[in-house]
Amino acid sequence: MPRFAYQAINENGTTVSGVLEADTQELANTLLSARGLIPARITLEGRATSWLARLDQMLTAIRPWDIILFTKQLSTMLKAGIPIVRLFQILESQTDNKKLKAIINDLIQDIQAGSSLTEAFRKHPVAFSPLYVSMLQAGEASGQLPEVLERLIYIIEHEYKVKKDIQSALAYPIIVVVALVAAFFILLTYVVPKFVSIFARAKVALPWPTKVCIVMYTAIFDYWPILLGLVVVLGTGLYLYLKSENGRLVKDAALIRLPLLGPLFIKSAMSRFASIFAILQASGVAILDIMKILTGTIGNYAISRSFDALADKLKEGRGISEPLRSAEYFPPMVVNMVAIGEESGNLDEMLSAVSKHYDTEVEYATAKLSMAIGPLLVVGLAVVVGFFALAIYLPMWDLTKTVSPR
Repeated sequence: MPRFAYQAINENGTTVSGVLEADTQELANTLLSARGLIPARITLEGRATSWLARLDQMLTAIRPWDIILFTKQLSTMLKAGIPIVRLFQILESQTDNKKLKAIINDLIQDIQAGSSLTEAFRKHPVAFSPLYVSMLQAGEASGQLPEVLERLIYIIEHEYKVKKDIQSALAYPIIVVVALVAAFFILLTYVVPKFVSIFARAKVALPWPTKVCIVMYTAIFDYWPILLGLVVVLGTGLYLYLKSENGRLVKDAALIRLPLLGPLFIKSAMSRFASIFAILQASGVAILDIMKILTGTIGNYAISRSFDALADKLKEGRGISEPLRSAEYFPPMVVNMVAIGEESGNLDEMLSAVSKHYDTEVEYATAKLSMAIGPLLVVGLAVVVGFFALAIYLPMWDLTKTVSPR
């Protein structure tokens, strides 16, 4: 649906701006009038935006920390009893992020038009996830919105911390791999050819590492259009496949089976499952709705697909632990703790304990990954350097034999 950027005058005579979706400009005008605004300017957000506009959009992207800070401020002011419209006006004035500021402005307009918080937030999936909206809905329904927001803040901060830990563990390996690839191409394209010309003039028999380098060099420089076309075609095809449902399933299932990363992904998913499940149930969200939310927030498509089968069995009234026993990827510890929680009536407490356990496991697995990747990178570096050393020095050794005095 087309998006229109607008400037309008509200009932207080203040100029406000924002973005809304409408089929036509006339309909956008009507929507603004229905909100009690006097449209001053409405422009269509075209796809052919300038590079400066695109750069501005990238720099003003809504980060997880922006949402965490917004939610903390929202919870604090709700506890203080500030009227809801005035509350969001304060949040709008204190927010530095342009995108989030525009979204808050839209929230104000929707709330003034009579929408509930849940309805207003649901219109902005870019900033607020299905989990976020569902928690808001549970808080509104139970009348405990500040308390539910506190639980939501815990989830968002927890997710943010886990992602940052994993990114920190992978940052060094990625830098080293990029450096290795760059060194490989520099040696292949600048160093090896110079020595090959010397060997050719001396008519020295070339060993297989040098011949392999020559073949790779020839392929890169003489057939680069073909190679580039193959890379573009294969890359595009792989990207489109991985965006499909089956591709996402194959990719995530393969990630889970990786020797070092697989256990880390499973433990991270179990921690997310347990913490979100516990908080949603304590907030009064129905069990089937919890399963729908987990399907979209678990972070791994292969694991989230198993929730579809769980939901069908839950509809049959089998409880939670029994369907989990037949579900793939769920360790026995999770299943047993859920079963104990069901029998004792303390399911949320058991799930919280599972979440804390797997938080520790994720930290341990991340540290173990960092320690294991170091030796692997050293081996990879030794292989690359050794290969080029053989490609250069073996012919040089033969060359020294031919010129040495007898």
